[in-house]
Amino acid sequence: MIDYHFETDFTLKNEAKFTDWITRIIRSEKYSLGTINFIFCKDDYLLKVNQQYLNHDTFTDIITFDYTKGKEVSGDIFISVDRVNENAIKFKVPFEEELLRVMAHGVLHLMGFNDKSEDDIVIMREKENEKMKLFHVEH
Repeated sequence: MIDYHFETDFTLKNEAKFTDWITRIIRSEKYSLGTINFIFCKDDYLLKVNQQYLNHDTFTDIITFDYTKGKEVSGDIFISVDRVNENAIKFKVPFEEELLRVMAHGVLHLMGFNDKSEDDIVIMREKENEKMKLFHVEH
């Protein structure tokens, strides 16, 4: 089950398409879907989460809380729409493309992919690009 929560004015158009895409990402890595909550929020909201749970006093685009057990993917994925928008401008990409990248990034974290080392970052970027392409595949 995938649920979407909005702590800001932002909403996803066509949640079913996003749910289908996330499900295909998970299946493509030989995992099954448990429960994933996407919480879309503003910078200030995510900063408070970052401070309270991770002791980090910085803005970020995403925070993922991983509840995956074995091959069943579950977690809470908090996304700052403000950061996604700023990063889209910074990297000169459309907002939707950056949103897909961040959403895929969170799901990949739930499946054990990391971005702590240079090698991990290269693999994560390759996986993000691969999974973003699945969004435009119709089934």
